[in-house]
Amino acid sequence: MLQQTTAQTKISKLNKRVRVVRGGTSASKTFTIVPFLIDYAVKNPLAEISIVAETIPHLKRGALRDFLKIMDMIGMYEPENFNKSSLVYTFSNGAYIEFFSADAESKLRGARRDVLFVNECNNITWDAYYQLAIRTRRFIYLDYNPVSEFWVDTELINDSDTDFVVLTYKDNEALDLSIIKEIEKAKEKALTSTYWANWWSVYGLGNIGSLQGTVFENWQQCDAIPNDAEFIAYGMDFGFTNDPSTLIAVYRFNGELYLNELIYQTKLTNSDLIARLKELGIKSNEMIVADSAEPKSIEDLRRAQFRIEGAKKGPDSIRNSIDTLQAFKLNVTKSSINLIKELRNYKWITDNDGKHTSQPIDNYNHAIDAVRYVALNRLKKSTFFIQ
Repeated sequence: MLQQTTAQTKISKLNKRVRVVRGGTSASKTFTIVPFLIDYAVKNPLAEISIVAETIPHLKRGALRDFLKIMDMIGMYEPENFNKSSLVYTFSNGAYIEFFSADAESKLRGARRDVLFVNECNNITWDAYYQLAIRTRRFIYLDYNPVSEFWVDTELINDSDTDFVVLTYKDNEALDLSIIKEIEKAKEKALTSTYWANWWSVYGLGNIGSLQGTVFENWQQCDAIPNDAEFIAYGMDFGFTNDPSTLIAVYRFNGELYLNELIYQTKLTNSDLIARLKELGIKSNEMIVADSAEPKSIEDLRRAQFRIEGAKKGPDSIRNSIDTLQAFKLNVTKSSINLIKELRNYKWITDNDGKHTSQPIDNYNHAIDAVRYVALNRLKKSTFFIQ
């Protein structure tokens, strides 16, 4: 059974053509919108519903996963009704919900639909949204974290056909107390720095924030690693309870770096990590550059026959490795959704006057740190070749 929440009550009151749901972290935006779409499909035979996100990996880790979980929770999921290849679930009355990505050009300009839901709409362009909107007959849901102003604010908010609601974690009564406590730690941190003040405003209160001053602007998403790309090394950062352990593969092709996220998970012991590395087919002669602050973990992996070394840190190693990575164009596979999130949120610390310092925040950096370790040991900024 789905627990009744304030978020459900607020979203149920939206009735205009465009229904904008802005909110902070853990506000249950997507998990609340999806049941309304399921209900619409059940009550409207032959209804055509599209759920869209920026890429297929984002869909599979987000709206699609929530949809399948909810269908199972309410006892409606029938495996034979879900086409895993086309990502279309067809109900017994002929209605269907399809899932596709905004980077599929043919889909954007393809068939019409009754209902549209764009998940994390701030990650797609206005043109992509507009192509979808003009092919939608009934109504549209949009949800997002307001990290900065974008086309929803400039094009839709004040339109007479738009309904708008702001949700926060307090609207989600199903949220675990431990998560609430973790979120509310940021409220105290907001008194200590501009970064945390912005974080609390955006993710705690659902207000529009500012992402000016992101560390990396020299990156873009790509479909895959080129076949002829040269492998440099894997970068690894260790974590456990709150911080994830990460593994990022780093390649070079035509003078550019290509990055692919392989592990991003909490509560992995060293034996778990070893098992994952073996599952991934990491070869004994392929270099892993790991956090040198964890010598025991490095030794455990070395004894498991992996080629691993600690990152060569120094007083200015963070800034130096960032400088090295900024000298390259970075191509990040679309499946690397946690690395993409970090790149969008990794910022320079600002002083009391709001000016950027030369130090980055110590947050949104677990996958990025893994890439930095490779830069420290295996790349030279001055000559751009592998050591």
